[in-house]
Amino acid sequence: MNDIANDTDTDVPAILRNVPSSVDFKKLRKRLLRQAREAISDFGMLPPGATQEKRPKWLVCLSGGKDSYTLLSVLIELKWRGLLPVDLLACNLDQAQPGFPVDVLPRFFEENGIEHLIVREDTYSIVTDKIPENRTYCSLCSRLRRGILYRVAREQGCEAIVLGHHREDILETFFMNLFHGGRLASMPPKLINDEGDLLVLRPLAYAAESDIAKFSARMEFPIIPCNLCGSQDGLQREEVKRMLQGWEKQTPGRLGVMARALAHTRPSHLMDRSLYDFVNLRPADGAGGAQDSEVEEPCGASLAMTAKLFAAE
Repeated sequence: MNDIANDTDTDVPAILRNVPSSVDFKKLRKRLLRQAREAISDFGMLPPGATQEKRPKWLVCLSGGKDSYTLLSVLIELKWRGLLPVDLLACNLDQAQPGFPVDVLPRFFEENGIEHLIVREDTYSIVTDKIPENRTYCSLCSRLRRGILYRVAREQGCEAIVLGHHREDILETFFMNLFHGGRLASMPPKLINDEGDLLVLRPLAYAAESDIAKFSARMEFPIIPCNLCGSQDGLQREEVKRMLQGWEKQTPGRLGVMARALAHTRPSHLMDRSLYDFVNLRPADGAGGAQDSEVEEPCGASLAMTAKLFAAE
């Protein structure tokens, strides 16, 4: 990819005109671009036949946090480079939280010439009225927010809503479901809504949160903190986040190994009878094969990381 840090071409999107020119930042930016391209390709986020002349429209959801700013910047750059034949519409859902700085995102969009939509819906009052103060707001807040975004996407003729969830979000959700939900499930990079008319896409599925944090800080995005959910203490997700961060600190690279595991599932080595026919598995019926053999040993590096992680104090 050609560099753009010193590019004076007036066609360069405003959000990209003053990017840092250091070697480290260029590597970081290119890594995020590459990972987004891979996720878009791997999970078929673009419809077959999408071209510059025949472009789908995506509703890119902006909360004002580091993840959604980074998502929008990456998508704008991919589009500018001719690598993403999509029309982008940035959308912020103002949920009427007390103290929410309503001027920040509109000013950011206007200064950078970004097509956008601000939607104000008072979900804050609904959530705080329905959920006791000592309970977690996240579930109801998320359902209300998602329903509004689906409606807006339909009204704007969008094929998909696009969210800024990253690798750690996906891993945290996996462990939340494992520990508290009794199931193996997470946030898929691509899914279709219950009505079957809209896609939900997560192009940053391969991106590390630490990379996003560095990118956002260097780009000096005007971050808006979330004081609705983040102000609640003892959230299960925060506990899982701390656990994962601790593992990564002890054994750098652990989160990458776990993220890769989500893409290498072996139903024959789990216990879900709806995914694998254990009942009719017999030695002589030809149902065996490579996938039914004993699981292969992990690589030495993975074993060493595991030993270090679980070593006695």
